[in-house]
Amino acid sequence: METAVGTAPTVLVVEDEPGIADILRITLSYNGFTVHCAATRREALAAVRQHRPDLVLLDVMLPDGNGWEVCRALRAEHAAEPGTDDLAIIFVTARDAPRDVVAGLALGGDDYITKPFGVDEVVARVHAVLRRTRRDTGVADRVLRHGDLEMDEATYSVRRAGQPVELTPTEYNLLRHLLRHAGRIISKEQLLQHVWQYETVVPSTVVETYISYLRRKLDRFGPPLIETRRGVGYGLRAVEQA
Repeated sequence: METAVGTAPTVLVVEDEPGIADILRITLSYNGFTVHCAATRREALAAVRQHRPDLVLLDVMLPDGNGWEVCRALRAEHAAEPGTDDLAIIFVTARDAPRDVVAGLALGGDDYITKPFGVDEVVARVHAVLRRTRRDTGVADRVLRHGDLEMDEATYSVRRAGQPVELTPTEYNLLRHLLRHAGRIISKEQLLQHVWQYETVVPSTVVETYISYLRRKLDRFGPPLIETRRGVGYGLRAVEQA
């Protein structure tokens, strides 16, 4: 999914509580977003196909299913449709147990906001996720390479040993940051600031979680690429070591 330069990002709010949906719709519209709403799993899937939003704010508990199912279906649909893999998904839910957060991220969520929330926080998180998931058409075409790993920033694609590697937007941006700083160890704090756009670093396992996702996908095609320097951070192994 690609949004024309200069157009307002479109957000789909999937929320079955009318009061919460109205607050999000009014707040996001006031902040310059084009907003559509859906209250059920079925409405959400239809709205994504109709409006092709840049980002979905997705409640987990829905009358006819749950947000996990919606996220899984959207990721499957978009993986099968070239050029649409930059749909961003933020879960907004009262389920705040660590296992729920990990489950949401594992399914392809780009962020996770727990209720109750402040509307300013939601707007800030939406902006942060869109900054890292929307394609920047003003950047010159560039191919990043490290050993048998290749990232084409023009086509938003990754290959290792000649094989395509399917990544979510957050996984892609994390790998791109590692590639751009190949040969260096990057701290967890730096990754949170530059990849997740967190202005204030707070305790979080999101970096460790996404590093594990990248390893699982990349290491299928060759030796381990990502190095962990315990207590320091992460980086790509030297080519001769990979």
